[in-house]
Amino acid sequence: MKALLQRVSEARVVVDGQVVGDIAHGLLVLLCAEKGDTEAVGQKMLEKILKLRIFYDDAGKMNKSVTDVQGGLLIVSQFTLAADTSSGTRPSFTSAAPADEGRRLYDAFVAQAKSLHAAHNPALVQTGVFGADMKVHLVNDGPVTIPMHITA
Repeated sequence: MKALLQRVSEARVVVDGQVVGDIAHGLLVLLCAEKGDTEAVGQKMLEKILKLRIFYDDAGKMNKSVTDVQGGLLIVSQFTLAADTSSGTRPSFTSAAPADEGRRLYDAFVAQAKSLHAAHNPALVQTGVFGADMKVHLVNDGPVTIPMHITA
């Protein structure tokens, strides 16, 4: 499973002119399920994301997690993270999970995020719409952008 994390001061997803997900400070999580991924891989990635210390503490050091700062998570499906650009000029996406499997893994990841991160505040976890043409607006804070790749 691949993810691209962006620490944001705000982010939102728009589909057909309507805002479908919106957070203030927190993480924009672009998420890609690949062939062979499992729910356990997704849970491992989520646990890592929730503990990753990339928010500033009082001393100005990146020493706090999104959980510590009670930041939001905006989780957006992004199969293009599976792009293979090693040959030619047109990316190949053959390592991405098939759409039905990708949706199942994405939905499981979101459900786990709501359970672990937003149990007391459901607004902390927002999403895009799987497979939709989305417009993602964000203000990258830092900028801080971190790629992640977790395997079984």
